Amino acid sequence: MEPELSNPQEDDVRVLFVEDDPAVAQMYKLKLELDGYRVEVAEDGELALKMATANLPDIIFLDIRLPKLDGLGVLEALRKDPRTKAVPVVILSNYSERELVERGLKLGALEYLIKSQTTPAKLAGGVESWLKG
Repeated sequence: MEPELSNPQEDDVRVLFVEDDPAVAQMYKLKLELDGYRVEVAEDGELALKMATANLPDIIFLDIRLPKLDGLGVLEALRKDPRTKAVPVVILSNYSERELVERGLKLGALEYLIKSQTTPAKLAGGVESWLKG
């Protein structure tokens, strides 16, 4: 019997990782994929919205400082759209200012993580619990 090629399964968890730094995006993408998640990367806010509505992800990791549309703008748009309203969003940012954290959580992010305190392994390990909401 031939081993099954790793084509995406219907029950695979689809992750949308929104990050404008290619090195950071690649580091997290590799770890998430090693843990069995399907990962797409959007490098700006406008692309993130297009990708989220075209192929509904199971969870979105969202940076705040992004070209074209910042992360809070993306989050606001996601929450207004009936198709993406319930998709879990976790903010992953370098910025830890209290106002940003509070605004992100108020707009409906499940969690606000600081990049310097979050390893790819920690992020990948949290996916299941965030999906349970």
